[in-house]
Amino acid sequence: MNERSATPPDLLFVGTRGGIESTVVPRAGLPLAHVVSRPLVRRLSLGTARTLAANALGIAQSLRIVARFGPDCVVATGGYVAFPVVLAARILRTIGLSRARIALLEPNATPGLANRLLAPLVDEMWVDSGSGTGGKTVATGTPVRGSIARFLAPAAARQALGLAPDRTTVVVMGGSQGARRINEAVAQAAAFRAFPDDWQVLLVTGEREAGWQRAQTDRPTGGVTVVPYLDDPAAAYAAADIVVARAGASTIAELAATGTPAILVPYPFATGDHQAHNAERARALGVARIVRDEDLTGARLAAELRAALEGDELESLRNAARRLASIDARTLVCERIAVLAARVKPHGVANEQHP
Repeated sequence: MNERSATPPDLLFVGTRGGIESTVVPRAGLPLAHVVSRPLVRRLSLGTARTLAANALGIAQSLRIVARFGPDCVVATGGYVAFPVVLAARILRTIGLSRARIALLEPNATPGLANRLLAPLVDEMWVDSGSGTGGKTVATGTPVRGSIARFLAPAAARQALGLAPDRTTVVVMGGSQGARRINEAVAQAAAFRAFPDDWQVLLVTGEREAGWQRAQTDRPTGGVTVVPYLDDPAAAYAAADIVVARAGASTIAELAATGTPAILVPYPFATGDHQAHNAERARALGVARIVRDEDLTGARLAAELRAALEGDELESLRNAARRLASIDARTLVCERIAVLAARVKPHGVANEQHP
């Protein structure tokens, strides 16, 4: 954000050339700058020198980008690409060449290495609404795209996806790349007719699993509709009575924003096992059941779905999910940006509250 000059844009994204932001951000019509960055290493290895060199170059690039853009507020969304940008912003502020306040969004239940290293350098850390607060930590929730939170009637959403409007609907999503274990469990359950006849299942396999999807065309589907990818999953959340998914931070945030109950299957190889921590937090809030990846089979999936969808369990999950949906993370984050930007004083005026 920058109100002092009409030359720089008001909003600037910074990312890597190989990241998803390289396509998503320009497609949205927003400016994007690139820096070099590599994941931070936890132990010395042959790649340590390359990692140090890449991040040193990224810091130098970030110094130039932040100095030229002159932001009032820098918002880091976590991960290794945020490291050089936040460090550069802090260096420039320390030597008096920037006045930008710095915020760090931490969507996971447990911070990753980069965020743990950056936490002392930022003015505020924004966390999930289910996390504790205090000091520089502010509970904002994790913002999601606008379409996710807009109300869409379940029947209309199901018809838009080619589903029957009045049947119990299970949506299975393994993330943008898909999840083979979850896909196979659905296929097993369908092959053995483990899903009741009055259910319908929308299985989003992930584009990486397109070959797996083609291999299923001659097998029994048992009420399963298979698609490789949904560019915008808003209709899927609206259509779902319950969602089966991994436990990434974005998925958890979308479930919270839409008030959708879930069965979570944490990815077992996530860094720091953060998906397991995300899932445990969701279960503690009453919005999800958990199945470990190694325990997931077609029979177990069908049994968990029956337990969640029958009796009072579904209503309990829904009520807890709806309480989370009442939290408007997008508005809260925008309010915090406005507060931080307001602390920036005109040139020549010291700000005694924040070094």
